[in-house]
Amino acid sequence: MEVFRNGSLKKFNTFNVDEKAKVLVEIDRVSDLFTFLTKENQKDKMLVLGGGSNILFTKSYEGIIISLKNKGIKLIDEDENNILVEISSGESWNDFVVWAVENNFGGVENLSLIPGNVGAAPIQNIGAYGVELKDVFYSCKGIMLDTLNEFEFTKSDCEFNYRSSIFKSTLKNKTIITSVKLNLTKSKHNFNVDYKELKENLLDTELTIKNISDQVIQIRKSKLPDPKIFGNCGSFFKNPIINISRHESLINKFPDIPFFKIDNNNYKISAAWLIDQSDFKNKKVKNVGVYSNQPLVIINHGNAKGKDILDFAKEIKETVIGNFDIELEEEVLIL
Repeated sequence: MEVFRNGSLKKFNTFNVDEKAKVLVEIDRVSDLFTFLTKENQKDKMLVLGGGSNILFTKSYEGIIISLKNKGIKLIDEDENNILVEISSGESWNDFVVWAVENNFGGVENLSLIPGNVGAAPIQNIGAYGVELKDVFYSCKGIMLDTLNEFEFTKSDCEFNYRSSIFKSTLKNKTIITSVKLNLTKSKHNFNVDYKELKENLLDTELTIKNISDQVIQIRKSKLPDPKIFGNCGSFFKNPIINISRHESLINKFPDIPFFKIDNNNYKISAAWLIDQSDFKNKKVKNVGVYSNQPLVIINHGNAKGKDILDFAKEIKETVIGNFDIELEEEVLIL
């Protein structure tokens, strides 16, 4: 365990914003986490930081930031067709997916190359290419910050929704997730290749866990910038969900608008299309801009402040509202 006062957060967020934390602590073991929480002044506000891939710091954090670095993947249970694994929160999500693919365990191949740590995955209910974490989720363990009691939440306890969970609503900033249990398949795996681009890329390819993962990685690399080159948090906005009547009026006015039918009453609209059609393609203000290959991605061209990035995001939102009467919701946590 290492504790830093007035610690720099630049290496702890993929936007590469250089802000400070009043206290920054890196913890390798859950036992050390208990020790720290017991001794630390609980009057200070507290934030648990995973890989920093879904957060925008617009100012210094006047509290405690915990970076949990515990590692480990272990088998909990298995039968002929399925395997239950427990992954420590500090594991890189993509490292875990690589492990699963290499062992031919199915269920998370569509979630390849998503940045961040395993402990943050349930909070966001991460998803990509037709699959969400909740599809393989079994439970997660953690600590309640007010009582320091341990908990284990099942899928129903977590109240998963599109890019959301109980950890972003009633339990926001009230827990630390220490491990996650996921159900993976060993055989008879039902592949999900309904996503248009993924389906097209796999037309002449055998459907295997490895081949799907490889195609997802290829697509993501073609659309998303490397944070080491351009600071970013991937998709900055969620794809808006609208009801059927609103969808019909939009289609009448904008027949080319891409959409995905969720159920008989709701449709998901492409936020990237809305942004692109609002003339933000390749737009840059100061050191902030939209990534040329994916309008959903806002990038730091170098030394941009968090406030500059936030101002640019607000300009996008205001323009989209003016053009389409749709309010984009941030996927990124803004502090």
